[in-house]
Amino acid sequence: MRVTLVHPAGFNFVPGQPDFSVLANRMAPIGMLQLAAWLEKHGHPTAVHDCLGPHAPRGIEANAEAVLATDPELVGFSATTPAFLEAADMAAYIRTKRPHVRIVFGNVHASSIGAPLLEHFPEIDWLCIGEGEGALLDLAEGRAARDIPNLVWRDGERVVSNPRRARIRDLDELPFPAWEKLAGFPRGYHLPLFAWRKRWGATMITSRGCPYTCSFCDRTVFERLYKVNSAAYIYEHMKQLRDRFGVHHINFYDDLFTASKKRVHELCELLIARPLGMDFNCAIRTGHTSDEMLRLLQRAGALMVSMGIESADPAMMERHKAGVSLEAVRETVGKIHAAGLRAKGLFIFGLPGETPDTIRTTSDFILSLDLDEMNMTKFSPLYGAPIWEECVYGREGDFDEDWRLMNCLNFVYRPQGFASREEMDALYNWHVRRFYDSRGYRRRFARRLWEHRWSLAHIVRHLPQVVQAARYFSANEAQLEAAGGSFAPHPRQPRGLQASLSPELQADAIAAMSPVRVSRRVVGEAGLAAGVAGGA
Repeated sequence: MRVTLVHPAGFNFVPGQPDFSVLANRMAPIGMLQLAAWLEKHGHPTAVHDCLGPHAPRGIEANAEAVLATDPELVGFSATTPAFLEAADMAAYIRTKRPHVRIVFGNVHASSIGAPLLEHFPEIDWLCIGEGEGALLDLAEGRAARDIPNLVWRDGERVVSNPRRARIRDLDELPFPAWEKLAGFPRGYHLPLFAWRKRWGATMITSRGCPYTCSFCDRTVFERLYKVNSAAYIYEHMKQLRDRFGVHHINFYDDLFTASKKRVHELCELLIARPLGMDFNCAIRTGHTSDEMLRLLQRAGALMVSMGIESADPAMMERHKAGVSLEAVRETVGKIHAAGLRAKGLFIFGLPGETPDTIRTTSDFILSLDLDEMNMTKFSPLYGAPIWEECVYGREGDFDEDWRLMNCLNFVYRPQGFASREEMDALYNWHVRRFYDSRGYRRRFARRLWEHRWSLAHIVRHLPQVVQAARYFSANEAQLEAAGGSFAPHPRQPRGLQASLSPELQADAIAAMSPVRVSRRVVGEAGLAAGVAGGA
């Protein structure tokens, strides 16, 4: 069967502001590429269309026509929450033009909500829940829907959710992603600016799941099972990217790359014994990384390691990041620098309990750490996360359930400590400017001008967009409110859908309502954007 996999662009910006998300980081849809390789391995010709790619047309109809030009029999959409409605509109267009083409949706939005989506979107034939390889291959081979685990389908007027299938136990059985199917790769794609030294860059995901339980992370795709690729598989994948595509920097987007210490040691030893001349970045966990491992990572080619910190307010840490102290964070940053690595801190602004005072405390702490890089995410509730129920039905804030805005670039959830979302945006911009205008960051940046030459060249090529972005981050609360204006809801979006969670995940959601239970949760760095059709 001829299959086309589609990565919809979605809604990647703030209403009233220019879209500069792709300017800063254009990631390859790696999970979709792995699904394409899997289908090709089993004899099903597969095309890939990335609506965020460098050669993609603009607009729903133009992209839908590009998909139809591949002459598919089956179209699979990988749709995160902010991209779901655009994907649905594309699917409706395809259904009108070619009614015989079958359409399946996957990724975290479909996995977390499940059956109710089919009740509201008739253009979708099936939903793939969880990992995508098995269900997608069964569909491509013409197996009856009732016999396909991980599938949600219609039986007349009734929507049926089939049982979950067993997880893939050995990830090394999967082929390397079909990078050759991605138009413009690698030159048209780029990693976050100033986070790499060597061209070209690519992303890799070498594990599925996370050994920790995050109150704010969706767990419906991989549930509780944590599996990894072997060190040998990772090494050969890196070598293929270098030899075939000229890639010399890898961003590992595993939720927690160093969770399996034995695997990390084996990989580092391979890279030291047989160097590939490649740099990489990865995520570690505060307090669970030794001096020896950090030195080994540096010798193997690591440039920068990131760690989830989330907040610096003691009450917020106790509620959302228990088990990690500010002293441990400071100590870990010192160890990272002592090993010759760059340190990146990951933070979340706007979790339940946040106030103007807590974010100022966090901003002060960030500047005191002397971090090389910082990422502060605007909190967005996720349907499959344990904290979802608290955000939707709790009394600590209000939630604007607009799927297009749930992209971590907009404050859809407003804790009661803030008078308005514009106040939150103004504080967010204040902190971003404060960090990048700080003496410490400017000093480090000046020392690395030559290392940053490729990022600087990228900025020069896109100078008008950079100026627009700078204006946005310089706007005050009143200017933000004036620029925002009204934002009409999408006419087809249902609200108040209940996620179809498994019993285990329902228990997690209930437990998350208890501050005591949340205080015991530990948080890994989420990598949700990488999951494609449930596949990665």
